[in-house]
Formats: sequence, structure tokens, C-alpha cells
Amino acid sequence: MPRAIPRTDVLVTIMGAPHADDTVTTALRLVDAALARGGSVQVWTCGYATLLTQRGLGEHKPRNLADWEAEYPTTATIAADLLAAYPDTLFWYGCRFCSDDRGAVDHLPGVVLRAPARYADNVAAAGKTVLVGVM
Repeated sequence: MPRAIPRTDVLVTIMGAPHADDTVTTALRLVDAALARGGSVQVWTCGYATLLTQRGLGEHKPRNLADWEAEYPTTATIAADLLAAYPDTLFWYGCRFCSDDRGAVDHLPGVVLRAPARYADNVAAAGKTVLVGVM
């Protein structure tokens, strides 16, 4: 039996190659802002965006040669922090097919993998849907 999807104010779908530009950063800022204002949010990742929540990314990005002492969080750290801060209003999903196809098999706790055919259930459970990335 399919898992029930909680009603949320918005569904943010992130598709495609996540590091091609600043799209993912913008999407994560949108998610954070909506949650900080008391909204409820679903995130669905598809394609290479399923790699964003891999535990293997660690806590910090590789060092920046222009600023050797600075530490920048990985997308996995950002997602984990958001999931911890908003356990009742943030729901993170990933496309099972895309995840399996790319070897993304070690997601953060709290990331739920769903069949791509179930995406319509997530859309139906959201008041609004925002899609960022490529189709």
C-alpha cells in the first residue's frame, strides 16, 4: 500500500544536474524561507539531484583555494539541518528509479524514496508546486 503523503503548502521539485548552476542553492533558500515563515514543504529530487542527500558527501565541501580556512556545508549537511530543524513540516522525497540508476543508495535518514509513478501523489498533496531544473 502506498505511503500517505502529508498535505503541504508547497512542493519543490529539483530535477537534473544539481551543480550546473545556482539553481539548487536558490531552491534550498526558498525551502528554508518557506519553513521559517511557518509553511510546510515537500522536496522531491529527481535525476542527478538525488545525489544531494548522500551521506558520502560528508559535512563540508572540499577546501576553497581562494579561502583556505573557510568551511562550506555540503548539500547533505544543509538538508540534514533543515530536516532536523523542521521535523513536522519538511518532507524530503527522492525518485527511487533515478537514485538507483545513479548508485545513490546511502541517503540521509528522513529521505524517503518513492517510485516515479507516485510523484502525482506528491503534487496532489501540495497547495503549490515549483519545479526547478531541467525536464
